[in-house]
Amino acid sequence: MPVADCESGLSPADVTGAGAANGNPGHWRSYYRHVLLLAYQSCGVVYGDLSTSPLYVYKSTFIIGSLRRFQDEEIVFGVFSLVFWTLTLIPLLKYVFIVLAADDNGEGGTFALYSLLVRHAKFSLMPNQEAADEELTSYYRPGYAPQETPILTALRRFLENHRKSRTFLLVTVLFGASLVIGDGVLTPPMSVLSSFSGLQVHSTALTSGEVEILSCTVLVCLFMVQHWGTHRVAFLFAPVVIVWLLLLGALGVYNIVVWNPRVLRALSPYYLVRFFQHTGKDGWISLGGILLSMTGTEAMYADLGHFTAASIRVAFVGLIYPCLVLQYMGQAAFLSKSPHCDIHFVFFESIPTGIFWPVLVIATLAAIVGSQAVISATFSIVRQCTALGCFPRVKIVHTSRRIHGQIYSPEINWILMLLCIAVTMGLRDTTLIGNAYGMACAGVMLVTTLLMALVIVFVWQYSCLVAALFLVAFGVVEAVYLSAALMKVPQGGWLPLVLSLVFVAVMYVWHYGTRRKHQFDVQNKVSLRWIHALGPSLGIVRVPGIGIIYSELATGVPAIFSHFVTNLPAFHQVLVFICVKAVPVPHVRDEERHLVGRIGPREFRMYRCVVRHGYKDVLAEDTDFENDLVLRIAEFVQMEADFDQRCSISDDGVVASVEVEGRMAVVPRPSDLARTGLLMREPGEEESVVARAAAAAKPESLINSMHTMHEAESPGFASRRRVRFEVANEHTDRRVKEELSALVEAKHAGVAYIMGHSYIKARKSSSVFKKFAVNVAYAFLRKNCRGPGLVLNIPHISLIEVGMIYYV
Repeated sequence: MPVADCESGLSPADVTGAGAANGNPGHWRSYYRHVLLLAYQSCGVVYGDLSTSPLYVYKSTFIIGSLRRFQDEEIVFGVFSLVFWTLTLIPLLKYVFIVLAADDNGEGGTFALYSLLVRHAKFSLMPNQEAADEELTSYYRPGYAPQETPILTALRRFLENHRKSRTFLLVTVLFGASLVIGDGVLTPPMSVLSSFSGLQVHSTALTSGEVEILSCTVLVCLFMVQHWGTHRVAFLFAPVVIVWLLLLGALGVYNIVVWNPRVLRALSPYYLVRFFQHTGKDGWISLGGILLSMTGTEAMYADLGHFTAASIRVAFVGLIYPCLVLQYMGQAAFLSKSPHCDIHFVFFESIPTGIFWPVLVIATLAAIVGSQAVISATFSIVRQCTALGCFPRVKIVHTSRRIHGQIYSPEINWILMLLCIAVTMGLRDTTLIGNAYGMACAGVMLVTTLLMALVIVFVWQYSCLVAALFLVAFGVVEAVYLSAALMKVPQGGWLPLVLSLVFVAVMYVWHYGTRRKHQFDVQNKVSLRWIHALGPSLGIVRVPGIGIIYSELATGVPAIFSHFVTNLPAFHQVLVFICVKAVPVPHVRDEERHLVGRIGPREFRMYRCVVRHGYKDVLAEDTDFENDLVLRIAEFVQMEADFDQRCSISDDGVVASVEVEGRMAVVPRPSDLARTGLLMREPGEEESVVARAAAAAKPESLINSMHTMHEAESPGFASRRRVRFEVANEHTDRRVKEELSALVEAKHAGVAYIMGHSYIKARKSSSVFKKFAVNVAYAFLRKNCRGPGLVLNIPHISLIEVGMIYYV
């Protein structure tokens, strides 16, 4: 489900235009109205960064190397021609018309491309993918049917069978995600410093140090209000950017008419060729400045989940692209007739004196809006990395009940703030920051091009020739820009490389440790034969209550279970093994989220529940989790009984036994409570007090009495919905009634959560690199990230942690 539906309050049919397909004029008008509304909203969220590029593109281009000495009309026209064709080729042709079509069920971004590849080819390194995941509605592209060719088969076999190729693909994706996070560090300083530098045009007494302090103050305020959520100020975003873009277009037309109308000739690629003939190597190095005209382009695809491809295309083609072209053309016209102007402030010097201060105010607001957009995108990237096991667990907070995609991460927010202030005070010069900014922009675009080439082959099922043409047409151009940016590594370009390497190291170490721990669980899981040998009592005393055992295994019994029963003489009457598992889809429908099954024979009272979520789903606090789990297990028992009744009677009417062990089924939350065989009611206040007192008086209800005693100390647990279940009398199946009665009795006795507190260590025979990665780096990250109990919102009073050490 696209996030745009939630953000605008529109139905999917309204947004996608499905309703307009029937030719009804009313539906067409409704569809166009909704697309225009989303296009209006996208201006403030998607294009804030791209629209502020005119503040620093020409300055960064002419300051580099010796290009300043070539500044005449023909060279200025050549720079504008480069900017025009760059905007046309990359943002317009590549992203608007091609990349936006590669959505993952309405979601975009680097991880969306990777998830498409993982689902349509076996490229994933995580061994937790099950056949049941492929039955999800959104797993495959609609109409997907493998069409193997010899070349495609050879390419697929090479990537699937060679682990290093899959590792390279993952590292490439992580590098692209790290560059986007790097944009989150570089965009706020670049935008805010560039806008405030305009103060020095009319206030010569203002020093650069004072501009830096003012910029840092704005940055601190910007990050301090993040916890409010963007929905509280979102109504300001679109108007500010639209007014800013219209102002850019109007200023561009003014400068063209007043200074040099001949600049229209620079639309011809002739001036582009003449530019390189005159400037040579200096012109090639200046591409690092031209590259800044594309900053923020990746946001069109990364923020696709908040809107629709049609709305983003309408906004770019109808407003952003023409306004930016006019502004760059106008600056070129002014610069061609003002060779002695201060190139550091070329944008502000091209503004008529009478409207300078209003333009400065709007430019500052637009810079803040652009910064806000990339900060929100960083939160989303971190959430996706965490969901796919590529980033340590951090706190994720929903800032809006109505808008699904708006989140906030306190830890990431403060880290970003410190890094932004360090960049502002450390580099100080926007030229140096621009060098770093261009490096990050070129890198992430090239990563997107490489992944798109694979998507064209494996998902869209076009020939390898089409993918090769796409790769050459755009990859070569972006590689040239990246090569120019690499020349500026000593002048600030090293910063995104260092940041990206640090983030990639953190992501890969965490992914490696998580993968090795999962592999250990798979290799050491308890066999069902061992459980059968224990018998129905499991060889120990079964105490009243439900024991919920959290595990990363979607099949089999984890080693933590044998470790627990070996060291403790008792276990709960009903055992439920819970696996919270991320699948490579953006969202999992509620009715497909839970898989419920049985472990062992019916009398063992052992169940499994796999909770699946997508990489853009947020695990929100569920205050009704325990009651929901009981209802789903009861629904599964009924479904199993119905299936057995249909399958156990042979053609001659003889009842045959049916094996039920290991059966898993998708179990939605039952809408008809009577179907589960349970009755649920909420006790009144007086009845609840009596029930609690009676429960506390029973020795065997120790867990329940402890819950009652500590509710005041555990507000999160106290807010959970208290209900009582009863078994309906309409049952004719004795076994079903006995099982439901045991389930209800265990629920009323209390629920305990058992979670493995596992540590992984490298074996003594491991290499030095592996020992450092596992024993030092992964252990440090694990110690300083949020525990799984907090992430899963487990009541502290009910949590039991079992410590284990894994040697991998």
